[in-house]
Amino acid sequence: MSGGSSSNGSKSATDGKAGPSTSKGDNAADLSGDRDKKAGKKVVVFKVWGTAPAGALGPLNITYGSDSDNRDGTFKDGEFKATLPLDDDALYFDVTAQLQGSGDIHCSVTVGGKTDKGHAAGDYNICSAQLSAGLLGGWS
Repeated sequence: MSGGSSSNGSKSATDGKAGPSTSKGDNAADLSGDRDKKAGKKVVVFKVWGTAPAGALGPLNITYGSDSDNRDGTFKDGEFKATLPLDDDALYFDVTAQLQGSGDIHCSVTVGGKTDKGHAAGDYNICSAQLSAGLLGGWS
């Protein structure tokens, strides 16, 4: 799932009433992550936030995923958030975001309560965060 626009009228986990429709992709990602957590499935959360105006090469360039699954993300209204199901066979999960001439951004990837964060400012610098599996594999 990318951080693009979507509508989601799912029920809220706290009140059981239908939630309002929204155009923010991060809310949709939160809801799908909540459903996966309730079902006992672990998820990986990818985030990018800050200020990053479009430059000569276009908007902020975001890539996220694992060693075997790379995806493009969309930065909107100063943020990007996406979730993917945890693949126990993955060696690592990462997120990178490249500025396009100016800006100040932060990024993070979270797996099972562990988070790695990065930061980039100015020019065409790259924010990068990565979590790796244990020495013998697995994501305990």
